[in-house]
Amino acid sequence: MTEVSAAATVGQAAGRGHVVAWGFWDWGSSAFNAVILTFVFSVYLTDKVGDDLPGGVSASAWLGWAVGIAGLIVALTAPVSGQHFDAQAKRKRSLGALTALTIVTMALMFFVHDDYHDLWLGLVLLAFGSACFELAGVPYNAMLRQVSTPATVGRVSGFGWAMGYFGGIFLLLICYFGFISGEGDNRGLLGVPTDAGLNIRLVTVLAAVWFAAFALPVLFAVPELPRTDADPGAASAGFFGSYRVLWRDLRALWLIDRRTVTFLAASAIFRDGLAGVFTFGAVLAVRVYGIADSDVLLFGIAANVVAALGAVVAGRFDDRGGPKVVIVVSLSAMLICGLALLVVSGPLLFWIFGLLLTVFVGPAQAAARSFLARLAPPGREGQFFGLYTTTGRAVSFLAPTLFGLFVWLFDADRAGIVGLLVVLAVGLAVLLPVRSPDRADPVAGQPLAGG
Repeated sequence: MTEVSAAATVGQAAGRGHVVAWGFWDWGSSAFNAVILTFVFSVYLTDKVGDDLPGGVSASAWLGWAVGIAGLIVALTAPVSGQHFDAQAKRKRSLGALTALTIVTMALMFFVHDDYHDLWLGLVLLAFGSACFELAGVPYNAMLRQVSTPATVGRVSGFGWAMGYFGGIFLLLICYFGFISGEGDNRGLLGVPTDAGLNIRLVTVLAAVWFAAFALPVLFAVPELPRTDADPGAASAGFFGSYRVLWRDLRALWLIDRRTVTFLAASAIFRDGLAGVFTFGAVLAVRVYGIADSDVLLFGIAANVVAALGAVVAGRFDDRGGPKVVIVVSLSAMLICGLALLVVSGPLLFWIFGLLLTVFVGPAQAAARSFLARLAPPGREGQFFGLYTTTGRAVSFLAPTLFGLFVWLFDADRAGIVGLLVVLAVGLAVLLPVRSPDRADPVAGQPLAGG
């Protein structure tokens, strides 16, 4: 059975229940993205655990470097791991194992007390969990074709994005009102003590349970894709041999359509910048603009809402003017808002320019996926989106590393914004010469490996 026919068979067999089960993983994974990496645990590490850290390096810089190391690990392993998952027909098993490792890591964050001696444990757990979570996204995104058909892949993909955004909003509301809101020694409607950061530590356990509960449906409901020989030699290649197979595939793609290779590079860079906005936005809100720890969750909720709404509205412009216009406008607007954030101060102006910036994150993410979907020839969507995932993970160390570098160079957390803007600007510069897919026909489908 060929890759195309196998994928088509699974996709046509998948019903609405499979789509919902697949989307629930995105809903559950928001526990790591929104609570652990962005709005709660990372802020707790920098503003509470590491606030009295001795030495000349701030906790924010250490956070940037820890996440950057995790991204480097992903960069070294994602290309061959994704290739291995496909070749061995073990997408679902790999997704289950990597998700379980992420959940266990989240639960262990309960032992990170409000003491700078625990900062290193928190950073190690955050880095390891981030690497596992990013790698879990490889088989999860590859399973998109198992729960969709060529006629529904865009809608199903968009459904996943929406589930992730709104899952994050719902969980942040629970965390805020249940564990964080209010003043004094007891927080939230549950009256949880804040001694040694207990309320935040319990939030990490809640997030782990949340992820586990909503990750289960996809593991039981969605069938595994049958093994194929679409990428000759991948199944039997060892670790270093897998890189030779990957290089062979990329070289073949370069000969077929260099525009696609350039877009993959551009999107990998600016998507890392988009991720950096959410990763470090909450840290900057508290440490630079004076937003209270409890109120930063409200900003996170608002940011997710406007990003989701922005993606929905921009979809209409995508269909009319093409995805490149949406991406260019979104990145340009984000650069303008980011420059404004470099000079303004105070909570009110951060709310204004911060939300203006995040409203363009959703459109850029959605249009990037649409761009590649329009480039991919019929029957080769899986190969193209596999490379899309691989290239994105391969540069996932850029934004956090540059954020940490600029914080360290200028000895100011605000300077980290410059690192994020550099990544977005480079991604935009690489994208500008790429011809929009709405002005050209897709290239003829051919096996990447010549098989």
